[in-house]
Amino acid sequence: MPIIAPSILSADFLNLGKDIEMINQSQAEWIHIDVMDGVFVPNISYGIPIVKAVRKATGKILDVHLMIIQSERYFEAFRDAGADMITFHYEASVHLHRSVAMIHELGIKAGIVLNPHTPVSVLSEILPDLDMVLLMSVNPGFGGQKFITNTYSKIASLKQMITATGKNILIEVDGGVDLSNASQLVQHGADVLVAGNTVFSSANPQETILKLKE
Repeated sequence: MPIIAPSILSADFLNLGKDIEMINQSQAEWIHIDVMDGVFVPNISYGIPIVKAVRKATGKILDVHLMIIQSERYFEAFRDAGADMITFHYEASVHLHRSVAMIHELGIKAGIVLNPHTPVSVLSEILPDLDMVLLMSVNPGFGGQKFITNTYSKIASLKQMITATGKNILIEVDGGVDLSNASQLVQHGADVLVAGNTVFSSANPQETILKLKE
């Protein structure tokens, strides 16, 4: 079964503690935290103080997705705030290998994110050094967008590349994930499903998380 990572970008920020407790009581293993700077993506979300607050409220894996420029400037701060894994964008990074090494030196896991238009082939040289690849299945910056179906073929291609490395590198998918496509995503090779609006707009979020897993 896939790992489910509810994205708190869609949570109720007036009641964030309540939503984190809901995740704590659910079958979700991770919490996905989208950090946006209004430069790399046309939106601003939240930053280090929110990660610190969430860390205090949960023992779940904190999966911090940096949609920001010069992300390497903040790796240590997000690690100190409680991140278990940091993913950053291929499109916003000049020195991929250096950045991945920096995250690993901080004692946490590292992943690279690809936007919908970026082919998985760009990761051929760096893939063996990664713990995870996050494929965006919408254009980054906003929640609630429509799933881009080309993602299925990207997952399958990436899975072949990972198999060739002989390493256990996770494939995460973020954007438009719901009950209608979760099964296909897993069948194509996805290991981690990020779900924001699907979970938090549900009448029964815990039941929705369980259905995504199944």
